[in-house]
Amino acid sequence: MLSLQSFLDDLYDRYRDLNEGRLASYIPELAKADKGCFGISVVTTDGRCFEAGEVHQPFTIQSISKVFAYGLALEDHGRDELFEKVGVEPTGDPFNSLIRLDEDSKRPFNPMINAGAIATTSLIDGTDPTDKLNRLLAMFEGYLGHNVVIDMSTFMSERSTGHRNRAMAHLMLNFDMIGHDINSALDLYFQQCSVMVDCHDLATMAATLANQGVQPVTKVQAISGDYVRDLLSVMYTCGMYNRAGEWAYRVGIPAKSGVSGGIIAVVPGKAGIATFSPLIDANGNSIRGLRVFEELSQAYGLHLFDLSMGRCVFTKALE
Repeated sequence: MLSLQSFLDDLYDRYRDLNEGRLASYIPELAKADKGCFGISVVTTDGRCFEAGEVHQPFTIQSISKVFAYGLALEDHGRDELFEKVGVEPTGDPFNSLIRLDEDSKRPFNPMINAGAIATTSLIDGTDPTDKLNRLLAMFEGYLGHNVVIDMSTFMSERSTGHRNRAMAHLMLNFDMIGHDINSALDLYFQQCSVMVDCHDLATMAATLANQGVQPVTKVQAISGDYVRDLLSVMYTCGMYNRAGEWAYRVGIPAKSGVSGGIIAVVPGKAGIATFSPLIDANGNSIRGLRVFEELSQAYGLHLFDLSMGRCVFTKALE
C-alpha cells in the first residue's frame, strides 16, 4: 500500500479536476469562492501532519463551528441543563428547516441543525455580547493554537440575509427555548460561522477532539475530556446534514461539514482529518471531500465498526 502521504497526493491529483456541485450562493460572500481550491490535511494526536493541496487557503468555518460552540455551552451548563434546551436526535430534514422542534418538548432536535445551533450559542455565558464573543474566540484559539479573526464581509452578508434564521429564533422564543435578546444571539451565531480557518486548522481542531480535548501541539486542554464523547456522538449521528446516515454507513467516523466546503472528521485516539473544497452537493457537503473520505475509510479501515485489521493499517500508516 502507498504511504499515507503518497495516498493523499494521489487523491488530490485524482479529484482536483472534479467540478461537480455548486457554490453556496444563499450567503452571497460564499458565492465568491474559488471553485478550484482543494486541500486535504491529516494531523495526528502527537502533532504530525500529512497534507496535500491548498491546505492554507482561508475560508469561513460556517456550520463546523456548531461542534465547538456546543462544547463551550456544555462546559458552561453541563449535559442535563443543555439537554433541556437542545436535543440530540437526528432529523432527516434540511439543516435550515423551520419546523424541526420536538412536538412535546419544543426543543430543537439537535445542535447541528441551525435552530439547535442558535439555541446553543445563545446559552454561552458572558456578562454582555462582547464578553460572550471574546469567550467564543478564546475557545477557538484553544483548539487552533493561534489567534482567530472574523471575516466581517461574511458576517454582514449572513446578518443581512439571515431571515430564515431569524424566523427560527422567534419560533424558539415563543416556546421559551431562547432568551428575549434575539438580535444579540443571532449576531453571535453569525460571527461564530464567520471565523476564518484553513484546512490545516480544521484538521488540528479534529485532532484535538481525537486527543481527548488536548491540542496536539500546544498541549492546551481546549475542552474538558469529559465532554469530548458528547461532541463525537452528535457529530456521528447528526453532523453531515441529510447525508448523516449514508456517511455513517460508508465512512463511519464522527464528522461535521459546512457549506463553505470544509469537512472535519475524528479518528479517536489517532488523528483529525479535514478536507476543503467549496463545490457542494444538494445537502451542503463538499463533493470532493466526500470522495476523499470514502476512499480513506475504505483504504485504511477507519470505520468504527470495522472489526478487521483495518484500524491497525491506519495506525501503521501514521508511524
